[in-house]
Amino acid sequence: MPHIQILNSQDESQSQFSYYHLPITHNCILTIKHKNSYISSLGIGGKLLYTGSSDKEIQMLKRDNLRHEFDHENLNNSMIITGKGAVKSLVVSADKIYSAHQDHKIRVWKVDENDAQQKKLTQLATLPTFSDRALTILTPKNHVQVRRHKKSTWVHHNDTVSALAVSRDGLVLYSVSWDRTLKIWRTTDFKCLESVANAHDDAINAVALSSHGDVHTGSTDKKIKIWRKLKSPKGEKHNLIATLKKHRSGINALALSTNENVLYSGASDRLITVWEKSDNDGMVVVCTLKGHVKSILCLSVVSDLLCSGSADETIRIWRGIEKCYFCLAVLKGHSGPVKCLTSETDHLSLSDTSASYIIYSGGLDSDIKVWQILIPL
Repeated sequence: MPHIQILNSQDESQSQFSYYHLPITHNCILTIKHKNSYISSLGIGGKLLYTGSSDKEIQMLKRDNLRHEFDHENLNNSMIITGKGAVKSLVVSADKIYSAHQDHKIRVWKVDENDAQQKKLTQLATLPTFSDRALTILTPKNHVQVRRHKKSTWVHHNDTVSALAVSRDGLVLYSVSWDRTLKIWRTTDFKCLESVANAHDDAINAVALSSHGDVHTGSTDKKIKIWRKLKSPKGEKHNLIATLKKHRSGINALALSTNENVLYSGASDRLITVWEKSDNDGMVVVCTLKGHVKSILCLSVVSDLLCSGSADETIRIWRGIEKCYFCLAVLKGHSGPVKCLTSETDHLSLSDTSASYIIYSGGLDSDIKVWQILIPL
């Protein structure tokens, strides 16, 4: 297994980190103080940053405004309150936003462009839809055992919906849940097409989707499973094609590299495992990234960088070169576990000498932080 090198300065509180003797600069350019609830999910779409919180709020923030002092009154004006419990996941596809909730439901939103001054979200549907429920509830074969003395229709999630992913063409939505199921939805009419029951032996916490349709799921059962849609006598269904075992505790986060040849998994064992595609449809371990001292809670990929957020209240920035990974920077500033991350290339700071990236982080300290990373070219 390749040796892992971590190159940084002796004092990690400084903003300069050594990488082949080139200075890596990072700084927190903005902190948005939320109320009493923590930030549970983040998503980027168009010119907006979407945030989900533990008190069932979804908010929209103009990303261009997150470069200077923030007006917290705008935060209150862009608030949507829905459902019960935390907003666990947010994904954006074209003009639709999909949100996963602790109340076992998925909600679909559309960005209303009619108001030139303030964009608004209009709810389109709650999944499963009424028509899905009505068509399945009357037929006994559509009912499945969910607990010892309780049955439910197969279109329902029966526990927290923990993560979502949407296909590149926006036509298919994938959801995973603590009820151990993987569900597939058609986005044109929001119909539930398929449910993979008992996809894992314990709660499913993460999902990552390739452009070819391979679905990667990560669970508290310490396993990663890869699912592929295959033809069968009963039609096209998702089948298990590989099971990956390496972590010593539950998996909390998954992310695919930009070219989709590498899968990153973060777990409660404080490790990030780097997997690479093998010849037999599976994946093999390339290396393990060590540095965080508590559970890995979230991962985000931008360009050739991997960003990891942890219960140790830090964010680490990693880069891999020929299967050897380096920690470029450690971002400190949160006073609670870093629960969610999203990232993007910084197109507003174009330079011939350095590449700029923006990282958005949300924590259990109720803060949203905006970070800028500058890496010499």
